[in-house]
This record gives sequence, structure tokens and C-alpha cells, in this order.
Amino acid sequence: MSTEQKVLTIGDAMITMNPTTTGPLRFVTHFEKKVGGAEFNFAIACSRLSLNSTWISRLGKDEFGRQIYNFARGEGINTNHVELMESYATSVNFKEINEDGSGRTFYYRHESPILTLTAEDIQEELLDDVSLVHLTGVYMAINENNRKVAQKVVEFAAQKGIPVSFDPNIRLKLWSIEEARKVYYEIFPYVDILLTGLDEIEQITGSSREAELEQFAEKHNISEMVIKDGGNGSRLYSGNKWIYQDAFKVNVVDTVGAGDGFDAGYIYSALNYKSDTEKLMFANAVGALVTTVSGDNEGLPYLEDVENFLNGKNIVER
Repeated sequence: MSTEQKVLTIGDAMITMNPTTTGPLRFVTHFEKKVGGAEFNFAIACSRLSLNSTWISRLGKDEFGRQIYNFARGEGINTNHVELMESYATSVNFKEINEDGSGRTFYYRHESPILTLTAEDIQEELLDDVSLVHLTGVYMAINENNRKVAQKVVEFAAQKGIPVSFDPNIRLKLWSIEEARKVYYEIFPYVDILLTGLDEIEQITGSSREAELEQFAEKHNISEMVIKDGGNGSRLYSGNKWIYQDAFKVNVVDTVGAGDGFDAGYIYSALNYKSDTEKLMFANAVGALVTTVSGDNEGLPYLEDVENFLNGKNIVER
């Protein structure tokens, strides 16, 4: 693992209960227990890509919290800033999957242990030797307290000259688009790399037209605006120009976690001074590989997997 490139992220993690049968949740009797969470998946993806991955979080001091904590350590994630909190239950979600593959997710995260992490817990030393800070809108959507924490983190990052990447990751079950937009616009001035879905940037800015997106990026001094568009590929606006990259054709099994994997792939490439085209290609490859495996983070590839995939080698069975 590289000790030179340290990526820091902050956010919740939870137990995901996946149904073993399809249909309305009230009729499902068996579930498979997994771990997940947007920032947690990102931390896992970074670690598997050989980056020094540091994750800040709070978990319940219960069996679920211990499972997540042990899983994180097993993935090589730096958990020095993860604490197990007494009298708090680790967050859980249950998935409902219909016969046609569509579904819903039901969250049980009231009084999440992540709320015990306050802005006062964030000290400047926390960002020592950090190469990049990554945040997502999921963490900020949970509670106003989290927004204060995120604000303090990006302010310290700005003082230290540490780049910030941000994925809006809009979750309208957690807040309205109006609330989200207000908070995002407070964060954007600190963002160097914006990693967003095409539908998300349209919800945020009110437009998906490139001319207007260019104005948005320039207004907020976002040096790299990356648009993720699933099977249509991705594009990057940087240095007053657009760069486009087609998606890889793979047998898609499950798209959960693909965006988190894409983010990690792009950040890995950026920290390793890849060209703009290479950054998009590498990120697309990571996202594509994630979709070939079912689960929140089971498909997040290791660096060797991505390199073999890009080189056309079919060595690792997935």
C-alpha cells in the first residue's frame, strides 16, 4: 500500500440486509447480511487500489458495529478515527427487490452513531499528510450536525492546500432537492474535483447543457468537473475543454457501488498524475468491473484487476 498518497473520507456505514427472495418485503423471511455505505465503499475501493485509505466514522458498540469495524480493518483501511459508541445502534437498511429487478431500500438510522461526531472533534492535525479529502452528499444529508463537520473539514483542507473531491450522491429520501442544493452551494467553493451523475448535476443546476455547466464550474472554480453517465460513459470539463470517454461493455449484474468505485478510480488516477483521458478510462474500468458482481462492495476491484482489464487480460475470474 502506498504511504505517500493518503485519501481521507468521512461518513456513515451500515449493515445491509439483502433479501434472498423477490417480492414485497413483508413476505420475505430470509436475508443475507452485508456491509455498505457510500463513503465506506469509497474507502474500500481506494484501499483495494493501493491508496492509503483513512475513514472517519462512528459505529454502534454492538455486534453490527464490530462487524463493520473488523471488515474495514480487514480491507486495510485506517480506522484510527473510527469509534464504537455506547448506547447507539449501528444503522441498518433492508432492500426490497421486485421480480423485474427494481426495488426499494428501507433505512433504519434514527439517532445514528455518526451524529456523535461533531465539528469540535475535527482538529487540523487530522489532515496531516493527507493528499486528498473526499466527501459525499449522503453524509451531509443525514443531519445538520454533519454539515458543520463537513464544512470544518473543507475549511482545514483549504488552509492546508489539500484538494477536495465531492460526489453529490443525491438521496431524496433523506432530504429535499432544495435543501441539498443549498448545502451543496456552500461546499462547491472548496471543491476541486466534482464527481457527479448527469441526472444529479441537472437537478442541482437546473440544466445539463454543456455551456451552462461550464459557467457553473468556472463560477465555483471547480478545476475538474466529471460527469458520470452509466452505460453512456463519462466526460470531464477541465482547462476550458471537454474530454469524453465511452463506457466499457460488460455483463451488468448489479449497479450498486459503481459510482463509488468510479470515484475511487478517478481519484487514484489523479493522484498518480494520469492524463485526463487516462483518468476517465481508468474510472470507467473500475465502475464497469463493479457492475459485474452483485453486492454493495463485493465487486470493487483490486488494482491488478483493473490493470488486467485495461490490458485485455482475462486472468481474474469475477
